[in-house]
Amino acid sequence: MKINFSKPDISQEEIDEVIEALKSGWITTGPKTKELERQVAEYTNANKAICLNSATAAMEVGLRLFGIKEGDEVITSAYTYTASASVIHHVGAKIVLVDTEEDSYFMNPKKLEEAITENTKAIIPVDIAGVPCDYEKIYEIVEKKKSLFKANNDIQEKLGRILILADAAHAFGSTYKDKKVGELTDMASFSFHAVKNFTTAEGGALVWKKNIDGIDDEEIYKRLQLLSLHGQNKDALAKTKLGSWEYDIKGLYYKYNMPDITAAIGLGQFKRYEGLLNRRHEIIKMYNEGYKDSKIEFLNHFGKDYVSNGHLYMTRVKGIDESKRNEIIEEFGRRGIAVNVHYKPLPMHTAYKNLGFDIKNYPNAYNQYKNMITLPLHTLLTDEEVEYIIENYKDIVG
Repeated sequence: MKINFSKPDISQEEIDEVIEALKSGWITTGPKTKELERQVAEYTNANKAICLNSATAAMEVGLRLFGIKEGDEVITSAYTYTASASVIHHVGAKIVLVDTEEDSYFMNPKKLEEAITENTKAIIPVDIAGVPCDYEKIYEIVEKKKSLFKANNDIQEKLGRILILADAAHAFGSTYKDKKVGELTDMASFSFHAVKNFTTAEGGALVWKKNIDGIDDEEIYKRLQLLSLHGQNKDALAKTKLGSWEYDIKGLYYKYNMPDITAAIGLGQFKRYEGLLNRRHEIIKMYNEGYKDSKIEFLNHFGKDYVSNGHLYMTRVKGIDESKRNEIIEEFGRRGIAVNVHYKPLPMHTAYKNLGFDIKNYPNAYNQYKNMITLPLHTLLTDEEVEYIIENYKDIVG
Protein backbone atom coordinates (compact mmCIF):
# COMPACT_ATOMS: atom_id res chain seq x y z
CA MET A 1 0.00 0.00 0.00
CA LYS A 2 0.92 3.67 -0.35
CA ILE A 3 -0.84 5.79 2.26
CA ASN A 4 -0.59 9.60 2.23
CA PHE A 5 -0.35 11.44 5.52
CA SER A 6 -3.08 13.94 4.69
CA LYS A 7 -5.35 14.48 1.70
CA PRO A 8 -8.01 17.19 1.29
CA ASP A 9 -11.50 15.73 0.98
CA ILE A 10 -13.09 17.70 -1.88
CA SER A 11 -16.45 16.67 -3.34
CA GLN A 12 -18.82 17.95 -6.01
CA GLU A 13 -20.36 20.24 -3.35
CA GLU A 14 -17.16 22.30 -3.13
CA ILE A 15 -16.60 22.21 -6.89
CA ASP A 16 -20.12 23.49 -7.56
CA GLU A 17 -19.68 26.37 -5.07
CA VAL A 18 -16.40 27.41 -6.72
CA ILE A 19 -17.91 27.24 -10.21
CA GLU A 20 -20.80 29.39 -9.01
CA ALA A 21 -18.32 31.96 -7.69
CA LEU A 22 -16.35 31.95 -10.94
CA LYS A 23 -19.50 32.40 -13.02
CA SER A 24 -20.84 35.15 -10.76
CA GLY A 25 -18.21 37.61 -11.88
CA TRP A 26 -17.24 38.18 -8.23
CA ILE A 27 -14.08 36.30 -7.22
CA THR A 28 -12.39 38.48 -4.58
CA THR A 29 -13.81 39.22 -1.10
CA GLY A 30 -17.55 39.46 -1.54
CA PRO A 31 -20.86 37.71 -0.85
CA LYS A 32 -19.48 34.20 -0.41
CA THR A 33 -16.85 35.38 2.07
CA LYS A 34 -19.52 37.28 4.02
CA GLU A 35 -21.75 34.18 4.05
CA LEU A 36 -18.87 32.01 5.23
CA GLU A 37 -18.21 34.48 8.05
CA ARG A 38 -21.86 34.22 9.07
CA GLN A 39 -21.79 30.42 9.06
CA VAL A 40 -18.47 30.22 10.95
CA ALA A 41 -19.81 32.52 13.69
CA GLU A 42 -23.06 30.56 13.90
CA TYR A 43 -21.28 27.18 13.98
CA THR A 44 -18.89 28.20 16.77
CA ASN A 45 -21.53 30.14 18.77
CA ALA A 46 -19.31 33.22 18.47
CA ASN A 47 -20.55 36.80 18.36
CA LYS A 48 -19.02 37.39 14.95
CA ALA A 49 -16.26 36.16 12.61
CA ILE A 50 -13.92 37.61 10.03
CA CYS A 51 -12.44 35.31 7.37
CA LEU A 52 -8.85 36.01 6.33
CA ASN A 53 -6.12 34.42 4.23
CA SER A 54 -4.65 32.38 7.12
CA ALA A 55 -4.95 31.59 10.81
CA THR A 56 -1.64 33.39 11.24
CA ALA A 57 -3.18 36.59 9.88
CA ALA A 58 -6.15 36.07 12.20
CA MET A 59 -3.94 35.85 15.29
CA GLU A 60 -1.86 38.81 14.20
CA VAL A 61 -4.82 41.15 13.63
CA GLY A 62 -6.21 40.00 16.99
CA LEU A 63 -3.02 41.18 18.69
CA ARG A 64 -2.97 44.40 16.67
CA LEU A 65 -6.64 45.09 17.48
CA PHE A 66 -5.64 45.16 21.15
CA GLY A 67 -2.69 47.45 20.44
CA ILE A 68 -0.03 44.95 21.53
CA LYS A 69 3.37 46.29 20.56
CA GLU A 70 7.04 46.70 21.47
CA GLY A 71 7.58 46.58 25.24
CA ASP A 72 4.66 44.18 25.73
CA GLU A 73 4.93 40.45 26.44
CA VAL A 74 2.77 37.65 25.03
CA ILE A 75 2.90 34.10 26.39
CA THR A 76 2.48 30.94 24.35
CA SER A 77 3.53 27.30 24.43
CA ALA A 78 7.00 26.01 23.56
CA TYR A 79 5.25 22.99 22.04
CA THR A 80 3.57 24.37 18.94
CA TYR A 81 4.06 25.42 15.34
CA THR A 82 5.91 28.69 14.75
CA ALA A 83 2.75 30.65 13.83
CA SER A 84 1.68 30.74 17.50
CA ALA A 85 4.81 32.72 18.35
CA SER A 86 5.89 34.45 15.13
CA VAL A 87 2.81 36.71 15.26
CA ILE A 88 4.05 38.01 18.62
CA HIS A 89 7.34 38.95 16.97
CA HIS A 90 5.49 40.54 14.03
CA VAL A 91 3.77 43.08 16.30
CA GLY A 92 7.06 43.87 18.09
CA ALA A 93 6.21 42.25 21.43
CA LYS A 94 8.43 39.86 23.39
CA ILE A 95 7.77 36.14 22.91
CA VAL A 96 7.50 34.29 26.25
CA LEU A 97 7.50 30.50 25.89
CA VAL A 98 6.16 28.16 28.57
CA ASP A 99 7.09 24.49 28.95
CA THR A 100 4.43 21.79 28.90
CA GLU A 101 3.38 19.72 31.87
CA GLU A 102 5.12 16.36 32.19
CA ASP A 103 3.65 13.85 29.69
CA SER A 104 1.42 16.56 28.23
CA TYR A 105 1.19 18.61 25.05
CA PHE A 106 -0.27 21.61 26.93
CA MET A 107 1.28 24.48 28.88
CA ASN A 108 2.14 23.84 32.50
CA PRO A 109 -0.32 26.03 34.51
CA LYS A 110 2.25 26.70 37.24
CA LYS A 111 4.84 27.84 34.69
CA LEU A 112 2.18 29.94 32.92
CA GLU A 113 1.30 31.74 36.15
CA GLU A 114 4.98 32.37 36.92
CA ALA A 115 5.53 33.82 33.43
CA ILE A 116 2.94 36.60 33.85
CA THR A 117 4.38 40.05 34.54
CA GLU A 118 3.07 43.61 34.46
CA ASN A 119 4.07 43.67 30.76
CA THR A 120 1.97 40.63 29.83
CA LYS A 121 -0.81 41.72 27.49
CA ALA A 122 -1.97 38.41 26.00
CA ILE A 123 -1.81 34.64 26.30
CA ILE A 124 -2.04 32.44 23.21
CA PRO A 125 -3.06 28.94 24.42
CA VAL A 126 -2.67 26.22 21.77
CA ASP A 127 -5.26 23.53 21.11
CA ILE A 128 -3.38 20.43 19.99
CA ALA A 129 -4.66 17.89 17.43
CA GLY A 130 -8.22 19.06 18.06
CA VAL A 131 -8.04 18.65 21.84
CA PRO A 132 -8.90 21.95 23.58
CA CYS A 133 -6.86 23.50 26.38
CA ASP A 134 -8.22 23.69 29.92
CA TYR A 135 -9.60 27.18 29.41
CA GLU A 136 -11.18 27.39 32.84
CA LYS A 137 -7.76 26.98 34.42
CA ILE A 138 -6.25 29.63 32.15
CA TYR A 139 -8.99 32.13 33.05
CA GLU A 140 -8.46 31.36 36.75
CA ILE A 141 -4.76 32.20 36.38
CA VAL A 142 -5.52 35.43 34.50
CA GLU A 143 -8.00 36.53 37.18
CA LYS A 144 -5.52 35.65 39.92
CA LYS A 145 -2.86 37.88 38.31
CA LYS A 146 -5.26 40.65 37.30
CA SER A 147 -3.73 43.19 39.68
CA LEU A 148 -0.52 43.17 37.61
CA PHE A 149 -2.29 44.17 34.41
CA LYS A 150 -1.58 47.64 33.04
CA ALA A 151 -3.65 48.80 30.09
CA ASN A 152 -2.00 50.85 27.35
CA ASN A 153 -5.04 51.80 25.25
CA ASP A 154 -8.83 52.04 25.20
CA ILE A 155 -9.62 48.44 24.25
CA GLN A 156 -7.18 47.03 26.82
CA GLU A 157 -8.71 49.33 29.42
CA LYS A 158 -12.20 48.10 28.58
CA LEU A 159 -11.15 44.44 28.68
CA GLY A 160 -9.41 45.12 32.00
CA ARG A 161 -7.14 42.05 31.99
CA ILE A 162 -4.85 39.92 29.85
CA LEU A 163 -6.33 39.00 26.46
CA ILE A 164 -6.86 35.27 25.86
CA LEU A 165 -6.51 34.62 22.13
CA ALA A 166 -6.77 30.90 21.40
CA ASP A 167 -4.63 29.36 18.70
CA ALA A 168 -7.44 27.01 17.70
CA ALA A 169 -5.94 26.23 14.29
CA HIS A 170 -6.54 22.51 14.97
CA ALA A 171 -9.85 22.77 16.78
CA PHE A 172 -12.66 23.90 14.46
CA GLY A 173 -15.66 21.89 15.67
CA SER A 174 -14.13 20.73 18.97
CA THR A 175 -16.04 21.19 22.23
CA TYR A 176 -15.01 21.84 25.84
CA LYS A 177 -17.59 21.38 28.60
CA ASP A 178 -20.36 21.32 25.96
CA LYS A 179 -19.25 24.62 24.45
CA LYS A 180 -17.70 25.04 21.03
CA VAL A 181 -14.12 26.18 20.70
CA GLY A 182 -14.73 29.74 19.57
CA GLU A 183 -17.14 30.68 22.33
CA LEU A 184 -14.71 29.90 25.16
CA THR A 185 -12.18 32.71 24.87
CA ASP A 186 -11.97 36.42 24.10
CA MET A 187 -10.89 35.53 20.59
CA ALA A 188 -10.01 32.34 18.71
CA SER A 189 -8.14 31.78 15.47
CA PHE A 190 -9.01 28.85 13.17
CA SER A 191 -7.00 27.49 10.26
CA PHE A 192 -8.67 26.40 7.02
CA HIS A 193 -5.40 25.29 5.40
CA ALA A 194 -5.45 22.38 2.94
CA VAL A 195 -4.50 19.79 5.59
CA LYS A 196 -7.10 20.88 8.13
CA ASN A 197 -10.43 19.13 8.83
CA PHE A 198 -12.30 22.05 7.30
CA THR A 199 -10.54 23.71 4.39
CA THR A 200 -10.73 26.67 2.06
CA ALA A 201 -7.37 25.58 0.49
CA GLU A 202 -5.68 28.51 2.26
CA GLY A 203 -7.42 30.64 4.83
CA GLY A 204 -8.54 31.08 8.38
CA ALA A 205 -10.95 32.96 10.61
CA LEU A 206 -10.90 35.04 13.76
CA VAL A 207 -13.95 34.80 16.00
CA TRP A 208 -14.81 36.49 19.28
CA LYS A 209 -17.32 35.78 22.01
CA LYS A 210 -16.52 37.51 25.27
CA ASN A 211 -18.20 40.92 25.24
CA ILE A 212 -16.01 43.96 25.84
CA ASP A 213 -17.96 46.70 27.57
CA GLY A 214 -18.21 49.82 25.47
CA ILE A 215 -17.12 48.24 22.16
CA ASP A 216 -19.77 46.51 20.09
CA ASP A 217 -19.22 43.66 17.65
CA GLU A 218 -19.64 45.82 14.56
CA GLU A 219 -16.97 48.21 15.80
CA ILE A 220 -14.57 45.27 16.36
CA TYR A 221 -15.38 43.95 12.88
CA LYS A 222 -14.71 47.35 11.30
CA ARG A 223 -11.38 47.67 13.08
CA LEU A 224 -10.37 44.18 11.92
CA GLN A 225 -11.41 45.01 8.35
CA LEU A 226 -9.16 48.06 8.40
CA LEU A 227 -6.24 45.97 9.68
CA SER A 228 -6.75 43.30 7.02
CA LEU A 229 -7.42 45.53 3.97
CA HIS A 230 -4.70 48.21 3.87
CA GLY A 231 -6.59 50.41 6.33
CA GLN A 232 -9.27 51.02 3.68
CA ASN A 233 -12.64 51.88 5.18
CA LYS A 234 -14.63 50.18 2.39
CA ASP A 235 -14.11 46.72 0.95
CA ALA A 236 -14.55 46.03 -2.76
CA LEU A 237 -18.14 44.89 -2.26
CA ALA A 238 -19.14 48.12 -0.50
CA LYS A 239 -17.52 50.21 -3.23
CA THR A 240 -19.71 48.64 -5.95
CA LYS A 241 -22.82 50.40 -4.65
CA LEU A 242 -23.88 53.30 -6.86
CA GLY A 243 -22.07 56.49 -5.94
CA SER A 244 -19.93 54.72 -3.33
CA TRP A 245 -16.53 54.80 -5.02
CA GLU A 246 -14.89 57.08 -2.49
CA TYR A 247 -12.96 55.60 0.42
CA ASP A 248 -10.42 56.63 3.02
CA ILE A 249 -7.19 55.01 4.23
CA LYS A 250 -7.36 55.08 8.02
CA GLY A 251 -3.95 53.53 8.66
CA LEU A 252 -0.95 51.96 6.92
CA TYR A 253 -2.05 48.39 7.53
CA TYR A 254 -2.00 44.95 5.93
CA LYS A 255 -3.52 42.78 3.17
CA TYR A 256 -5.02 39.62 4.68
CA ASN A 257 -8.49 39.31 3.11
CA MET A 258 -10.05 36.01 1.95
CA PRO A 259 -11.38 35.90 -1.65
CA ASP A 260 -14.75 34.45 -2.61
CA ILE A 261 -13.19 31.58 -4.60
CA THR A 262 -11.63 30.11 -1.47
CA ALA A 263 -14.64 30.98 0.69
CA ALA A 264 -16.73 28.97 -1.77
CA ILE A 265 -14.76 25.83 -0.89
CA GLY A 266 -15.62 26.43 2.76
CA LEU A 267 -19.32 26.81 2.00
CA GLY A 268 -19.20 23.43 0.27
CA GLN A 269 -17.33 21.91 3.21
CA PHE A 270 -20.01 23.10 5.64
CA LYS A 271 -22.63 21.06 3.79
CA ARG A 272 -20.69 17.88 4.66
CA TYR A 273 -18.81 18.83 7.82
CA GLU A 274 -20.69 16.78 10.40
CA GLY A 275 -20.17 13.69 8.24
CA LEU A 276 -16.46 14.47 7.91
CA LEU A 277 -16.12 14.78 11.70
CA ASN A 278 -18.00 11.52 12.25
CA ARG A 279 -15.64 9.67 9.89
CA ARG A 280 -12.61 11.04 11.75
CA HIS A 281 -14.09 9.80 15.01
CA GLU A 282 -14.61 6.34 13.49
CA ILE A 283 -10.96 6.17 12.44
CA ILE A 284 -9.79 7.35 15.88
CA LYS A 285 -11.83 4.63 17.58
CA MET A 286 -10.26 2.03 15.28
CA TYR A 287 -6.78 3.28 16.17
CA ASN A 288 -7.60 3.41 19.90
CA GLU A 289 -8.89 -0.16 19.86
CA GLY A 290 -5.87 -1.34 17.89
CA TYR A 291 -3.31 0.18 20.25
CA LYS A 292 -4.98 -0.25 23.64
CA ASP A 293 -2.81 -3.18 24.79
CA SER A 294 0.40 -2.18 23.00
CA LYS A 295 3.55 -0.15 23.69
CA ILE A 296 2.01 2.72 21.74
CA GLU A 297 0.46 5.56 23.73
CA PHE A 298 -2.01 7.92 22.05
CA LEU A 299 -3.56 11.31 22.73
CA ASN A 300 -7.12 10.88 23.97
CA HIS A 301 -9.62 12.67 21.71
CA PHE A 302 -12.63 11.92 23.91
CA GLY A 303 -12.28 13.20 27.48
CA LYS A 304 -14.61 13.84 30.39
CA ASP A 305 -14.75 17.57 29.58
CA TYR A 306 -14.11 17.65 25.84
CA VAL A 307 -14.68 16.09 22.43
CA SER A 308 -11.98 16.69 19.83
CA ASN A 309 -12.63 17.23 16.14
CA GLY A 310 -9.99 14.55 15.53
CA HIS A 311 -7.50 16.64 13.60
CA LEU A 312 -4.31 14.66 14.30
CA TYR A 313 -3.65 11.19 15.70
CA MET A 314 -0.59 11.77 17.91
CA THR A 315 1.21 8.78 19.44
CA ARG A 316 4.30 8.16 21.56
CA VAL A 317 6.54 5.15 21.93
CA LYS A 318 7.75 5.71 25.47
CA GLY A 319 11.28 4.77 26.42
CA ILE A 320 12.85 5.53 23.05
CA ASP A 321 14.98 8.48 21.96
CA GLU A 322 14.96 10.72 18.89
CA SER A 323 17.25 8.42 16.95
CA LYS A 324 15.10 5.34 17.50
CA ARG A 325 11.94 7.35 16.72
CA ASN A 326 13.46 8.44 13.42
CA GLU A 327 14.33 4.83 12.57
CA ILE A 328 10.68 3.90 13.13
CA ILE A 329 9.57 6.73 10.82
CA GLU A 330 11.97 5.50 8.13
CA GLU A 331 10.54 1.97 8.47
CA PHE A 332 7.03 3.35 8.07
CA GLY A 333 8.23 4.89 4.80
CA ARG A 334 9.61 1.59 3.58
CA ARG A 335 6.17 0.10 4.20
CA GLY A 336 4.42 2.82 2.21
CA ILE A 337 3.00 4.78 5.16
CA ALA A 338 3.62 8.53 5.43
CA VAL A 339 3.79 9.73 9.04
CA ASN A 340 4.80 13.01 10.65
CA VAL A 341 5.96 14.64 13.90
CA HIS A 342 3.91 17.35 15.66
CA TYR A 343 5.84 19.30 16.80
CA LYS A 344 9.52 20.01 17.04
CA PRO A 345 9.47 22.45 20.00
CA LEU A 346 10.15 26.05 19.05
CA PRO A 347 13.41 26.39 21.08
CA MET A 348 14.96 23.71 18.83
CA HIS A 349 14.61 25.87 15.69
CA THR A 350 17.34 28.25 14.51
CA ALA A 351 15.11 31.36 14.53
CA TYR A 352 14.21 30.82 18.19
CA LYS A 353 17.76 29.91 19.20
CA ASN A 354 18.77 33.25 17.68
CA LEU A 355 16.26 34.93 20.02
CA GLY A 356 17.96 33.26 23.00
CA PHE A 357 15.70 30.27 23.60
CA ASP A 358 17.32 26.98 24.70
CA ILE A 359 15.53 23.64 24.66
CA LYS A 360 17.27 22.72 27.93
CA ASN A 361 14.84 25.09 29.63
CA TYR A 362 11.86 23.16 28.23
CA PRO A 363 12.56 19.53 29.21
CA ASN A 364 8.93 18.36 29.19
CA ALA A 365 8.35 19.70 25.68
CA TYR A 366 11.48 17.93 24.50
CA ASN A 367 10.45 14.65 26.12
CA GLN A 368 7.06 14.85 24.36
CA TYR A 369 8.75 15.44 21.03
CA LYS A 370 11.57 12.90 21.13
CA ASN A 371 9.37 9.81 20.90
CA MET A 372 6.19 11.04 19.21
CA ILE A 373 4.84 10.02 15.81
CA THR A 374 1.69 11.35 14.13
CA LEU A 375 -0.26 8.82 12.06
CA PRO A 376 -2.37 9.52 8.96
CA LEU A 377 -5.85 10.70 9.89
CA HIS A 378 -8.10 11.94 7.11
CA THR A 379 -11.54 11.12 5.76
CA LEU A 380 -10.26 9.47 2.56
CA LEU A 381 -8.62 6.65 4.56
CA THR A 382 -10.33 3.30 4.14
CA ASP A 383 -10.86 0.84 7.00
CA GLU A 384 -8.40 -1.48 5.25
CA GLU A 385 -5.73 1.24 5.23
CA VAL A 386 -6.32 2.01 8.92
CA GLU A 387 -5.92 -1.68 9.80
CA TYR A 388 -2.73 -1.81 7.71
CA ILE A 389 -1.30 1.15 9.66
CA ILE A 390 -2.27 -0.39 13.02
CA GLU A 391 -0.69 -3.77 12.28
CA ASN A 392 2.48 -2.32 10.80
CA TYR A 393 3.04 0.12 13.67
CA LYS A 394 2.70 -2.67 16.23
CA ASP A 395 5.01 -4.88 14.18
CA ILE A 396 7.66 -2.16 13.85
CA VAL A 397 7.81 -1.35 17.58
CA GLY A 398 7.11 -4.88 18.79
